[in-house]
Amino acid sequence: MGRILAILLLSLCAAQPASAGAWLRDKDAGFLSLTGTIYNPSDSFDFKSAVYGEWGLTPNLTVGVDLNERPGLTGHALIFARVPVADLGKSGRFAFEFGGGGHHFQNQWHPMYKVGLSYGRSLNTKWGYGWLAVDFAFEHRLRTNDPFYKLDATVGLSSDRRINPMLQIETAYFGDSEFHWSVTPSVLITGKNNTRWQIGLERRSAYPKGVGLKIALWREF
Repeated sequence: MGRILAILLLSLCAAQPASAGAWLRDKDAGFLSLTGTIYNPSDSFDFKSAVYGEWGLTPNLTVGVDLNERPGLTGHALIFARVPVADLGKSGRFAFEFGGGGHHFQNQWHPMYKVGLSYGRSLNTKWGYGWLAVDFAFEHRLRTNDPFYKLDATVGLSSDRRINPMLQIETAYFGDSEFHWSVTPSVLITGKNNTRWQIGLERRSAYPKGVGLKIALWREF
């Protein structure tokens, strides 16, 4: 049972939107993303959804909410804060994040907390400007006996064109369970009113024979 619970919870682990990580929001600026991913591992579909929002409360404090749901199985609701740690100029920057909330397994809710350290830097490539983000997180979900360790990386381009590529790699480890991972190559399509669409194909270790379709809407305000 504990192994099954770990796999279900790890299947919800997702990297933050590429605009998060070590970067903070400007004061009174915000970001919102709505994400849905659908798999067909057997005869039935598996769907997970996420809502992620950030707001620049002060120049050195970004607050936000992270909601994730796999209907009828697992999910979490987390409130977090991010503060800067170090700005290394062209070599990148570090930020610290901490948060608390709750998670559920089959509608039974329990507390959880999370701490993390993020690194990010801008890139200048022959294909245009971009970014690299690396996020390490420690999560403790109080129904489980062991903490989660997560290490995620995102790299993408942000040049002034309609379509840019992005790659997300997510990894997680829980107690003595297997090492879990997902790889999601995507394209980011620039829309109107400070919006972007992410369309990608997600491959997860939990579903070795399947590929999920991931669609997200990002909006800055």
